[in-house]
Amino acid sequence: MGYIKGYDPDSLRELVDPSECEDRLVEIGDQRSLPSLLERVWLLKVLGRLDEALVVADETVRQARMAGTRKDLLRARVLRATVLQYRRAHGAADHELSTCIAEAEGQGWVPIAAFAHQHRGRNAFEAGDYDQARESFKRTLFLRREAGAGDTELEAALLAIETVERHRAPLAVNA
Repeated sequence: MGYIKGYDPDSLRELVDPSECEDRLVEIGDQRSLPSLLERVWLLKVLGRLDEALVVADETVRQARMAGTRKDLLRARVLRATVLQYRRAHGAADHELSTCIAEAEGQGWVPIAAFAHQHRGRNAFEAGDYDQARESFKRTLFLRREAGAGDTELEAALLAIETVERHRAPLAVNA
């Protein structure tokens, strides 16, 4: 998404300009295409409009299931899981992301697997499971390298790993 200005180094959440996101929501309006629905879910999520985001995410998954490809369905499910994460339903988000990862890796869909691992890591990080977060982010980095990702995507994965390490360090000292 072109609206991401970076990532918060402490929370790992996307940094966005809320007014740009609101403007884009107005621009999309009530478009029903799958790409428009996916974008609307993401915009609502980053704006903190989580109830609306979940309703649209469920609708997006239904549409992808009926009229999309299996890859479309996986993307919609990963996005819905990120809404669950933002709603602090970490267990449900982890379950959804784990099944998406298993399917993507089983099919050899490396970019989707990396995307799902990235979000599983962010979910685990927010839930305080730093070991799982670190494992997921390392897997993201490996898969992105395998897929020939650009420097920006690799740097985002490295930032996530560094952030987890920073949060794990005090725990290791106190153990």
